[in-house]
Amino acid sequence: MAELLQGWKRTHYCAEPTVDEVGKEMVLMGWAGTWRNLGSLIFIGLRDRTGTMQVTFNESELPKEVFEKAETIRSEYVIAVKGVLARRDEKMVNRNMKTGELELIAKELKILGVSETPPFYIDDNVNAAEQLRLKYRYLDLRRPCMQANMLMRSKITKVAHEYFAEQGFIEIETPTLCKSTPEGARDYLVPSRVQPGKFYALPQSPQIFKQLLMLSGFDRYMQIARCYRDEDLRADRQPEFTQIDLEMSFVEQDDVMNVQEGFIKRLMKETLDVDIQLPLPRITWQEAMDRYGSDKPDTRFGLEFVNVSDIVKDCGFGAFADAVKGGGSVRCINVEGGVEHFTRKQIDAFGDLVKTYRAKGLAWLSMKPEGIQCSFAKFLTEDQIKAILERANAKTGDILFFVADAKDTVVYQALGALRLELGRRLGLMDDTKFNFLWVIEFPQFEWSEEDGRYYAMHHPFTSPMDEDLDLLDTDQGKVRAKAYDIVLNGNEIGGGSIRIHSPEVQEKMFEKLGFTKEEAWERFGFLMGAFKYGTPPHGGLAYGLDRLAMLITRASSIRDVIAFPKVQTASCLMSGCPDVVEQAQLEELHIETVADKE
Repeated sequence: MAELLQGWKRTHYCAEPTVDEVGKEMVLMGWAGTWRNLGSLIFIGLRDRTGTMQVTFNESELPKEVFEKAETIRSEYVIAVKGVLARRDEKMVNRNMKTGELELIAKELKILGVSETPPFYIDDNVNAAEQLRLKYRYLDLRRPCMQANMLMRSKITKVAHEYFAEQGFIEIETPTLCKSTPEGARDYLVPSRVQPGKFYALPQSPQIFKQLLMLSGFDRYMQIARCYRDEDLRADRQPEFTQIDLEMSFVEQDDVMNVQEGFIKRLMKETLDVDIQLPLPRITWQEAMDRYGSDKPDTRFGLEFVNVSDIVKDCGFGAFADAVKGGGSVRCINVEGGVEHFTRKQIDAFGDLVKTYRAKGLAWLSMKPEGIQCSFAKFLTEDQIKAILERANAKTGDILFFVADAKDTVVYQALGALRLELGRRLGLMDDTKFNFLWVIEFPQFEWSEEDGRYYAMHHPFTSPMDEDLDLLDTDQGKVRAKAYDIVLNGNEIGGGSIRIHSPEVQEKMFEKLGFTKEEAWERFGFLMGAFKYGTPPHGGLAYGLDRLAMLITRASSIRDVIAFPKVQTASCLMSGCPDVVEQAQLEELHIETVADKE
């Protein structure tokens, strides 16, 4: 390669030249994208990570060997071109390209690398299946949209480094070979060769280490941290992911949130030139659930819940009355003008949707011009129906959808899912809007029906609200946490809390989560032991960098903002991992597999 480039040096990236440089000689290097051979003229779309420049080879103005070499160029050849920048003929200007007014008139050419015919066309409008693109990810990453995503992700981390450094945060790396502390998602385990039968765990987050750094006196910590969780995948989840991880000492909740709001404002301005108004709205977890059925509500549109439990608690419709008597609720959504949008078949499909969230069914009331049509009208009095309509502000042309259940969680999940589906169907999710908000006062615990026990809603190190400490022993389910999530357009992009810094409260928390004192010390002893040596009040937050990048780039999947992602089976289609290893490696690690035994 040194010989190939001898005497040649790239002077510009492909999309850097401007009209002010017309007439200037320059050297461009990149990949041949589009190419057209018109006989005596050859046009090449030369592409790099900045964009594309049209390169023109004119047979009448070039040495024979240069033009003949240009005739051999095919898609994805790597070439270097020395030429003179010129304006395109007015009729040939491409207004859709950054360099659409310009072209490079080639004088010399070097072919630096040849390419076989790619398995798919390197273009944003590629119609190849995602599995094929992931198998050839190095080619997929050449597409302009993918390169733009990666560049934006890099810009996000650049803003994070700069902003938090200016705010006095210190970047410190934490270990990726850790002690396994099973609580929540499964750990990825790494066997130790030098200590047979023992394992490291890859960190699900740097949580304990960043708290220890607060004990160590580094009062503002920041890290772009790699994290790992062995859990089922979906569109916005990967087995390995990245956090912008933060922790602060001598702070209360507002202190942490104020610093984060400054970051969000700067990030949106520098990446998308969007001005975010501060302070960001705040709502409690309970309010979010009551209004939207979600702890990460999409507030770009309304369709808020209306609670009609008190109106229908004694009605003749068993589905409603029994739900309220059982301790649950009856809630509805008023879809303004819904009569014109949804057929009876579509309404029935909505009923199937809510059933997937354990709701028994979907009731509806349609305000048609000729009168009310309702799936339950005969069971309610005129006064009860009138009260429902008044509370929901319903008018002619509207449709009300109802979900009832003896468990509020079912109502929230089912009606919340319907709300999002209605928002999509009605085009209410405006991609030009960026609605941030804080959700605060989360429950400290969540009950698992399957396991018959409480789990920490965030993690075991989250501090309860001071006024709820007494409830730990009397009514555990009502304890609220000093926890806060930052939400963007229905997606949680970051979450954090004020941490427990009292050894006594931390021991009490482990007790309420079902750990014996011995189990707590076995799993978290190094943290609890550290608490004995002077612990400052502290708290923090972690952003999901992958999800944040997905939302800022408006990508449809988190895989589109990760250079080399995994698929749903937690495997890499390009490299073929995970894979079997040599028997000698297993023997070194003192590991015998089930397959070996069989």
